[in-house]
Amino acid sequence: MLEELKQATGRSESEIVRRGLHLVAQETGKHPSALDLAGRSVGRFKKGPRDLSTNKKHLEGFGE
Repeated sequence: MLEELKQATGRSESEIVRRGLHLVAQETGKHPSALDLAGRSVGRFKKGPRDLSTNKKHLEGFGE
């Protein structure tokens, strides 16, 4: 079935499996994680502060 889907859609095995898992998760009422939502952008950015979540100066005024 995976081979047929690859040929019919032009997508990679990984893309088909990810999409399938996403659809099953939706059926069960589970929400995607932040990592899932970020998708292919994860790891693509080379610049910017690396300590956004731990350095308090980056969090000043956040949530107020």
